[in-house]
Amino acid sequence: MSSLPRLTTLAATLFVLFAVAACSKSDTKPPAPPPTEVSVITIKQAALGVTNELPGRLESSRIAEVRARVPGIVLKRTFREGSDVKAGATLFLIDPAQFKAAYNSADAAVAKAEASLLQAELKAKRYQPLVASNAISKQEYDDVTATQKQAAADVAATKAARETARLSLGYATVSSPISGRIGRAQVTEGALVGQGEATPLATVQQIDPIYVNMTQSSTEVLQLQRAMADGKLKSAGKGQIKVTLVTEDGQEYAHSGKLLFSDLTVDASSGAVTLRAEFPNPERQLLPGMYVRARVEQAINENAITVPQQAITRTPDGSAVMVVSAENKVVPRPVKTGAASGDSWVINDGLKEGDQVIVEGLQKIQPGATVKTVQWKKAAPATATAPAADAAKPAPAPAPTPAAKSAEQPQSK
Repeated sequence: MSSLPRLTTLAATLFVLFAVAACSKSDTKPPAPPPTEVSVITIKQAALGVTNELPGRLESSRIAEVRARVPGIVLKRTFREGSDVKAGATLFLIDPAQFKAAYNSADAAVAKAEASLLQAELKAKRYQPLVASNAISKQEYDDVTATQKQAAADVAATKAARETARLSLGYATVSSPISGRIGRAQVTEGALVGQGEATPLATVQQIDPIYVNMTQSSTEVLQLQRAMADGKLKSAGKGQIKVTLVTEDGQEYAHSGKLLFSDLTVDASSGAVTLRAEFPNPERQLLPGMYVRARVEQAINENAITVPQQAITRTPDGSAVMVVSAENKVVPRPVKTGAASGDSWVINDGLKEGDQVIVEGLQKIQPGATVKTVQWKKAAPATATAPAADAAKPAPAPAPTPAAKSAEQPQSK
C-alpha cells in the first residue's frame, strides 16, 4: 500500500515539469533574422566639369583648289590620286614651249634696252664738258640727257616684261600651295586648260589638324552665362576648355581637342551659335564631312554631387534614391538629376554631403527595413584574358555517331 502514494507523487511531479516546459516553450520568441547587407556610397562634393554634348561636322583646316594660271596643253600629271603631297611639290606640267620663247624674247629686249642706255650714258658724258665750254648748245645737251633717261625707262620696262614672262614660264609647272592630301585629278594629259579662265585641276586638303564645327542653342548659352554670373559655376578658363569627340559608330576619339572660338552671332534660322574646335588627326581617322558629337567642358561645378546610374530608380513622380538613415533604416529620397557624367548622374537637388546612398542590394530591401552597410566598390572592367584562356583550352571530342557506337559494341557470339 505504500507504493501507491509514491507513484501518485511521481506522476504529479512529472505533470508539473511538463506543464512548466510547455509554458516556457510557448513564451519563447523565434530569433530575429540578421539585417540585409547592402552596398552604399557616402556622398562627397567634388569639382566636376560641366559638359555639353553638341552635334558637329568635320572640316579641313586648309583647302587649296589647284587651278591652271596659264593657258596650254597638260603634258604630265606627277602625283598619285589620294596621296599626301608637300607644299611646293609638282602636280602638273603644262607645255612650256611658248612661255620659254616669250621669256627669251623679253630677255633679248632687256639686252637691247641696256645697250641703248649705255650708248646714251656715254654720249651724255662726252657732251657734259662741251656744254660747259659753249662748244655745243645747251639744247643739244638737254636732248642727250632726255635720251639717256628714256633709255633707262626702256630698260626698266623690258625687265618688267621679262619678269612677267618668267612668271608665266613658272606657272607652266603647277605645284601644290599647301601640304595635305590631294583628291582626284580633274583633267588628264592632253587637256587644254587655262583658256579664258583658271581651269580647276585638283584639290588639296589639310586634315591634320582638322576642325569640327558645332552648334549650340542660344538658350543653353544664356543659362550657362547666368549660372556663372550667379556663382553656381566657374569658368573653365581661356584655353582650358576640353573637347572630346564621339564618332558616328559611337566610339570616343582617342585625341582630345581645344576650342578655338565661339561665334558672336546667333543664326536667325536655327537660333544656334557656332563653335569651332581643333583636333589632331595623325592617323587620318577623321575625314571632312563626317558627322560627330562633341563633348565640350564649358564650365566647372566645384560642389558637384554624383551617384552611379544604377542607384537611381524612376518613379511616376520622378527620380529617387534609397538612403540609409542614422538608425540604419532604408528611407526613399526624391532627387533631381542633371546631366550624365560617365556612368554616373549629376544630382542637382535632394542629396547633401555625408548621405549614404544604396547602390547594390536594392532588390532585397523595402523602405523602413534595417540594413547593414558596406562601402560599394566599382567593378573593374572585363578584360580579354578570359576569352583567350577559353580559346587555349582543347576542344571537346565530338560525340560518336550511331555507326561508331554500333561498331564499339561487342559482337554477340
